[in-house]
Parts: sequence; C-alpha cells; structure tokens
Amino acid sequence: APYESNLLRLAEILGSLQYLRNLCGEKGDQWREAMDALLITENPGPERRAQLVARFNRGYRTYGDMYHTCTPSATEAIARYMKEGRELSDGTANRFGN
Repeated sequence: APYESNLLRLAEILGSLQYLRNLCGEKGDQWREAMDALLITENPGPERRAQLVARFNRGYRTYGDMYHTCTPSATEAIARYMKEGRELSDGTANRFGN
C-alpha cells in the first residue's frame, strides 16, 4: 500500500502509547484495541500483519526497557506521540481514504 510507512509508524506509536499511558495511570487496553481496529480495517495478509504487530511490539518494548515509573519525560513522550499519531491518522485518511 502507498501508505504502508504511515501504518507501520502508527502501529509503533500505538505500542508506545499502550505502555506509556498505562505506566502513567491510564488503565486498559485502549491503544491495543486501536491496533486491533487497524488490523481489522486493513485485513492484511500474514506477512504484512506480522510486520504491523512487530512494530506495535517494538514501540511497547522500547519504552518498557526505558521507563519503569511515570516521569516528566514519559508524559512528554505521550504528548508527542498523541500529536504525531493524530497527524498520521488524519493525514493518511485524508490522502488515501475513500
């Protein structure tokens, strides 16, 4: 897909947010559910699905290795990822959506 790099980045952001938001007090699977919705919408083949899931997991693990408590830099990362994720989602939908 011409928007593949956007989706891979978005998957990584969702993984990062899943870890960071839970670390900083949000309980639940909102970001994992957003990833599930992306996979349902895209309906990728096995190889592409594995790539998207790997990027989600990479985002999650990267912050899991770096942060064990919520810090000011963790909350700043959340804010940056929320902004970037929103821009990626909106931009991709506007450019490639039906």
